Amino acid sequence: MPRRQGDERGPLRSPSRTGMDMLSLPPEQRGQSVQAMFARIAPHYDRMNRLMTAGQDTRWRQEVIRRAALPPGGRLLDLGAGTGDLAMEAVRRCPGSRVVAADFTLQMMLVGKRRYTTLQDWSAADALCLPFPDETFDAVVSGYLLRNVSHLAQALAEQRRVLKPGGRIVALDTTRPPRGLLRPFISFYLHTVIPAVGRLLTGEAEAYTYLPDSTQGFLSAEQLAARLGEAGFHQVGFRRLMFATMAIHWGAK
Repeated sequence: MPRRQGDERGPLRSPSRTGMDMLSLPPEQRGQSVQAMFARIAPHYDRMNRLMTAGQDTRWRQEVIRRAALPPGGRLLDLGAGTGDLAMEAVRRCPGSRVVAADFTLQMMLVGKRRYTTLQDWSAADALCLPFPDETFDAVVSGYLLRNVSHLAQALAEQRRVLKPGGRIVALDTTRPPRGLLRPFISFYLHTVIPAVGRLLTGEAEAYTYLPDSTQGFLSAEQLAARLGEAGFHQVGFRRLMFATMAIHWGAK
């Protein structure tokens, strides 16, 4: 469930880092490290998502597309599309629409292009500088993107720029869990179980220590909703998922 933003160069393998090490890097280096990390785990990314969410991510993607409220024949951008699961959900649920899957990690998109031959529009794109004109899309959706961008305000501003008036933003992401009785168990799952399973199945310890560390260092659901409002979106709302470790946020331009 980690995700992206940076340049399009190939993934030179960097020295192993903990998640906190990656989060402390300067923005450009962090983007390159995240990009390289996703390139390495691309073949295993979807299988790990199914395991970590106990298969619930399929239902969450359906809700994201439903909340996008795409009009007939509308245009939808899946930003940080990775292997294209969310974009393909839009293709299935909204026949006749134009769906663009955009990501900055080529290896992730190559996995998706081999899997989803009916998803035609793929685009290399940096979330901080989108290669689309103003007011292009009726909806911009993302899955596990916002936590990984180095400049959240800029990423939200770019998504708002490419939305048509009245267009909707819908984002699925991990969020910092609130304090409560379950927090020690959630922390054990995030910091012990997920890295162990990730290391066993993918051989990549770095990616699955980055996930819990970046979740812990990210915003709460309430804080992310406030950032959407500050970016100029209205009708902002959210719904927590999976013991408040995930949330779907939405808003309108």
